[in-house]
Amino acid sequence: MFTIYNCIANEHDLRLVVLAALVCALASFAAINFLNHVRKTTGYMRDVWLCVAAIASGFGIWATHFIAMLAYSPGIPSGYNIILTILSLLAAIMLTGVGLSIASGNRVPAGRWVGGATVGGGIAAMHYTGMAAFEIAGRIQWDPVLVVVSIVLGAAIGATALPAGLRDGSMKWKAIGAVLLTLAICSHHFTAMGAVSIIPDPTVVVSQMALPAGWLALGVALASLTILFLACAGLALDIRERHRAELEVDRMRGLADASAEGLLVCYGDKIVSINSSLTELTGYVPDDVIGKSLAICLPEESVRRRLIANPRERIEAELRDVNGQFISAEFILRSIDFAGQPHHAIAVRDLRDRKKAEEHIHFLAHHDALTGLPNRNSFNARLDQEIEVHQASGRSFAVFCLDLDRFKEVNDLFGHAAGDALLKRVAKCVTSVLDRNQMMARLGGDEFAIIATNLSNPSVAGRIAENVIEALRIENESSTTASFVSTSIGVAIFPNDALDGRGLLTHADTALYRAKTDGRGVYRFFEAAMGIEVRDRRMLEHDLRSAISRREFDLAYQPQVRLDTREIASFEVLLRWRHPQRGQVPPSVFIPVAEESGTIQQIGEWVLRRACEEASGWTNPLGIAVNVSPMQLHNPQFTQLVHEILVQTGLAPGRLELEITETALIRDFNRALATLRQLKALGVRIAMDDFGTGYSSLSNLRAFPFDKIKIDGSFIKAVDANEQAATIVRAVLGIGRGLKLPVLAEGVETLAELGFLDSELCDQIQGYVVGKPADIAGFRYLTHATESVRDLEFPLPHTGAGVALKVIRR
Repeated sequence: MFTIYNCIANEHDLRLVVLAALVCALASFAAINFLNHVRKTTGYMRDVWLCVAAIASGFGIWATHFIAMLAYSPGIPSGYNIILTILSLLAAIMLTGVGLSIASGNRVPAGRWVGGATVGGGIAAMHYTGMAAFEIAGRIQWDPVLVVVSIVLGAAIGATALPAGLRDGSMKWKAIGAVLLTLAICSHHFTAMGAVSIIPDPTVVVSQMALPAGWLALGVALASLTILFLACAGLALDIRERHRAELEVDRMRGLADASAEGLLVCYGDKIVSINSSLTELTGYVPDDVIGKSLAICLPEESVRRRLIANPRERIEAELRDVNGQFISAEFILRSIDFAGQPHHAIAVRDLRDRKKAEEHIHFLAHHDALTGLPNRNSFNARLDQEIEVHQASGRSFAVFCLDLDRFKEVNDLFGHAAGDALLKRVAKCVTSVLDRNQMMARLGGDEFAIIATNLSNPSVAGRIAENVIEALRIENESSTTASFVSTSIGVAIFPNDALDGRGLLTHADTALYRAKTDGRGVYRFFEAAMGIEVRDRRMLEHDLRSAISRREFDLAYQPQVRLDTREIASFEVLLRWRHPQRGQVPPSVFIPVAEESGTIQQIGEWVLRRACEEASGWTNPLGIAVNVSPMQLHNPQFTQLVHEILVQTGLAPGRLELEITETALIRDFNRALATLRQLKALGVRIAMDDFGTGYSSLSNLRAFPFDKIKIDGSFIKAVDANEQAATIVRAVLGIGRGLKLPVLAEGVETLAELGFLDSELCDQIQGYVVGKPADIAGFRYLTHATESVRDLEFPLPHTGAGVALKVIRR
């Protein structure tokens, strides 16, 4: 190793050594690149590129040797034998070519390794032949060990260079292969030069025909670089041409494939070519149809004649596929020059998607997109048709109007996706119980209508309505949203109730409103007296929507009193509506209308905001209790709304008490529980209102975070004389004490009732006996009480009997 290092460092011009290494690297990379290109070509071009690769690599090895020899300075006269120099070049080219051929083929086992070793042998042959051409005034002695080492190094490293360079064609492995080949050449050369010892001998004379080393080496280097440059340029040109050719082929193929849905070329009546798009469309491969009659794809002779007679005209016809099935298609014929002869090119466009789209558009024009039921237009057309038929026959038919009970709550609570699913389920359920001559349509939203023809008597219409309601009841039993799937039905009979379609629908709709008023989930036949009632209800709903903007609402306040201390604890806020024409409208009348129409959300927010604004201005911080409807409680933004109102009004959360009925809890237990917990986290108090009425469950008292129980006034009335009522009240009071929840009795109107509740240790009362609902201004002496009068006993207004009370200061 030291001998080789000493040879390079002390006996060579390092600048020329670097130049030799650069030339060697360039030649190695070109050879590896050419060899990869050889593997991708076939035919005579493969041999051409193999020769170019052999020449480039042979000249590179040769140039590396002689540039390195130029860097070698023995210090005595020298020259090169022209014949042996040329033989060394030929040996490098031929043996390298053999190695590259073996490596690029598949005929020799482990061909890449064998080919690489052969290239290493070519390096050795070229080097020692070149050294034989080296004439010097002296004698050359060789170290046999280093000679063997040089040959082994060249063969071993060369054997690894070609497998690496040909691994996957990537630039990374090409570079690795080029580096290894460069290392094989350089390691062999300098190891072999380390084996040389020159002994000067004046008796040995350099031949007169020998070329000076400098001129020969310089010429060889220039020639080699020129060849390598041309080889690289040729490779780049070839690659560009191939890329251009591939792009052109792809472009032509793409144009053919993009010609409508398919393209076939005919000579006379014979098919000579089809494109891939037509193959995909029909299933025919070129071998199936080429040379056969056009009738195999286009069986109608009249269509074929029309195509030929009318070029460029779009013709719709049936295209037959490989399975004998027919495809709706559009054909366009054009005359072209193909292979020097006139041919017909027929473009084929698949019309199946267009036909489906047209059918879908026609379906949507007459049907509801969500449920697939006939829409209002189809229903009206069928209704007019049935009127004409039944007028002629003298028979009757029925029109049913249906809508889903509390459908708006489904959308509000579960989202519109759940509402859509419910509509589809109802449509499927109802149509399953209808006969073929009975038509169900969706008129819009949750409104449906049914036409039942050829009725023998009105009772048949009643049975149809019962079947629909029963079908939905059964559907409820298997539904996760059973409580929301019910319908009310209104029925109108032709010709008894109306003689035209508009009148029948109007009267059926009127009967539907009566069904909803009578408790939902029922059906009603139209009666003449219904019209006035329905119109009145609709006017009430209309006026209710604008009551807030017209400032027709007022708030009344009723005191809530602690029995043990006779102190005013808080006020319940009650809503009053002063209608400009109707006067005072009772809450029992307009609240159900507000809940049904959805305006309860807006009204409830107004009540809550006004009550908090009013209470925030009291000097005496009494509490306020506000009723919350089920729709408000299940609104996802309700907690945020309460928080915003408290922040904006400045009312302390602990002064606000929200009264919730149990009906609001059972509709969606989890949502209600989550909302109440969020409200409790704000510091707001929660009271269970009307306990004991409707749906009551003791488990709700344990599950929900209530702060108070309110006994409904129906149990308090005559509680002192009615033993059953007294037993119920005692039970509720016992439950309250057991759960450590205060109990408030509503509707206390007599001193006897008050005395009973006092004796049973009821916590709080509310009713006429202590104060009627009134404008808050009438209670100013309570809301703005001063410290000096807080213990003053006095009768509240409207008490009559003068119950002694005092103001509680918190």
